[in-house]
Amino acid sequence: MPHTDNGRNRKRPDPRRRPNARRTLRSETPSTVAVLADEKDFAAMRRYASFLFDDHATYLRHVEGLLRSLAAQGTYTSVALFDPDDYERYCTGRHLNPDTALSRTRYTADVAAAGTRLPYEGQPLARLLPRLIDEAEQQATWEYASALLSAGGDCATCGEDIGRAAFARASRALRLILEAVGEGAHHLVCSVPADEETPLIAVLHAECRDGALHLGEAAALVFCTVLAAGLATDRPGGIVLRSTLPDRPDTVRGWGLRGGGLRPLTEAEVFAAYCTDAETGEPVPPEHGVEYRAGIPLDLDGDA
Repeated sequence: MPHTDNGRNRKRPDPRRRPNARRTLRSETPSTVAVLADEKDFAAMRRYASFLFDDHATYLRHVEGLLRSLAAQGTYTSVALFDPDDYERYCTGRHLNPDTALSRTRYTADVAAAGTRLPYEGQPLARLLPRLIDEAEQQATWEYASALLSAGGDCATCGEDIGRAAFARASRALRLILEAVGEGAHHLVCSVPADEETPLIAVLHAECRDGALHLGEAAALVFCTVLAAGLATDRPGGIVLRSTLPDRPDTVRGWGLRGGGLRPLTEAEVFAAYCTDAETGEPVPPEHGVEYRAGIPLDLDGDA
């Protein structure tokens, strides 16, 4: 009669004797690498003796080598930004010595990993970092604009939440603009003055083809939040729209924020706004093959 133990008497393999067990466990542990993306941030970290790099380009090559090494081990790795000013505040608040690798590791785990991140999928760091910076800036813009909306409170006359009402108007404005311009690829920029010198800027790419609208939901959220902040606080911002269709000149239109609404700019105002350097105020030559048109009137309170 054959003997059967149904597996009850078999010895389980000792995991300590499996040569690849620890390596497998390591590959199943996600990792976050926080990067000093620009020269200014890199220079700020050089004041710490425990930070051993002298050259930003060399530092980035080492970071890229680390990312490739982690990927080769099968480790899921994301890349975040390392903010030296935020790191210093983090260490001060927790009474940590900022001049240690352990403190930098804690900051990465607690702060950088909780912020904007992108997965590393083998792409060159030179291609990944601009995307990461752009997404981090958009996240910061959204947070600041959201704070402006939250600070509005309720309307003293009707009791309605000012921020919520402004966001609804901004969403309607975006929909009306894209419905009005119709087919084509559309690039929208909304700019609203902030308390600092740098304005809040939101950029949105949208495409309408065959009657269907295609746009990024995250970018649309940021755009509507920034526009809503301008509407709610009655700040003198505006929207510029550039539309592209095959075999036609690009067209540029614009609207200015006024009294909780959007005023269409005249053709001359659009030309002046688009052909002026935003930093110096100096005129710039008009772009060849571009038509400057008046903004389209928008009814934000009634039917389109």
